Amino acid sequence: MKVICLQENLSKALGIVGRAVATRTTLPVTQNVLMSTDQGRLKLSATNLEIAISTWVGGEVRAEGSLTVPARLLTDFVNSLPAERIEIVMTPRPLGIHLESGRSKASIHGTDAEEFPPIPTVEAGVGGAITPKALRTAIGLVAFAAATDDSRPVLTGVRIELEGDKATFAAADGFRLAVHTAPLAEPAAEPMSFIIPAKTLRELDRLVADQQEPVEFTVTPQRSQVLFRLANVELVSQLVQGTFPNYKQLIPQTFGTRTLVSREAFTRVTRTASIFARDGSGIVRLHIIPGAEASQSTMEVSARAEELGENTGEVDVKAEGGEAKIAFNSKYLNEVLGVLSQEEIALETTTPSSPGVIRPVGVDNYTHVIMPMFVQW
Repeated sequence: MKVICLQENLSKALGIVGRAVATRTTLPVTQNVLMSTDQGRLKLSATNLEIAISTWVGGEVRAEGSLTVPARLLTDFVNSLPAERIEIVMTPRPLGIHLESGRSKASIHGTDAEEFPPIPTVEAGVGGAITPKALRTAIGLVAFAAATDDSRPVLTGVRIELEGDKATFAAADGFRLAVHTAPLAEPAAEPMSFIIPAKTLRELDRLVADQQEPVEFTVTPQRSQVLFRLANVELVSQLVQGTFPNYKQLIPQTFGTRTLVSREAFTRVTRTASIFARDGSGIVRLHIIPGAEASQSTMEVSARAEELGENTGEVDVKAEGGEAKIAFNSKYLNEVLGVLSQEEIALETTTPSSPGVIRPVGVDNYTHVIMPMFVQW
């Protein structure tokens, strides 16, 4: 293998695949990056056996070949070089690569490409396409609600349901539920559903930041893997096996009080209350007090830390229904308020022991359910 490319292009490509390089592993070769020539370009691939990322670097290929080299060493060396051309030559004994750029030279030992785990390919299956904006919005509104511990592996994933020209994303961790419906750029060939690891979606979110064209995806017939195809990048991920909870049953269909509140004002008083909630089991209390007219209502947001102090903030709201009291975990409340962008949101409550529902006003494609905290009022 002999390839000449630009330092900035190689550095960017190594940054992309580096997200899939294994950190702690019983298979040392997965800490390497696979370098190979592919149709006149340099192809880089990495995998941690859960996800695999491949990207292509434009350049001049003078000789074909493939091998793996330590990802961190190669990345750090390339990043230290000036923005000039880099010549990469594979050396047979010892197996590795020799790099030259300007007045800098380096030799890095490698291993045979045959020792690297096969990068999965997904050629057949059900697929579709989604715009980068719609995909990033969905990931931002849903992925944070997935579980982070492995006690129930199925909850560490995001369930995606494809039907017609829409995709529904749902995530839950046992204490909250986020559901968002996004438009597809191309209708799905047939209705289907699968569960993708939330951490895969977070990596995908980073990759599509500069993407302009729709992101194509394909799910294998066995529902075991999914491929996302971007411009010059492919990401393949294992899917989570198991049965996702019937989240539609978790969304309350009725409410006793519906409160419309400014997202900015709600966020401000909630963050202030969270300062006291840190030493009070993370509990933030909401008290909706109806006025003579709906527009004259108020909401008190309070928190107390025993032996330290307490705080109460008040916000003007529009409330329909009777007086309502409910307490939430401050972390869960802050996180959902932090991902919403609409100026006004609706809080739907029934009893202090029933789930609360938060929806943005003006759109009907997002629902967030939070389980209440049990407190003495």
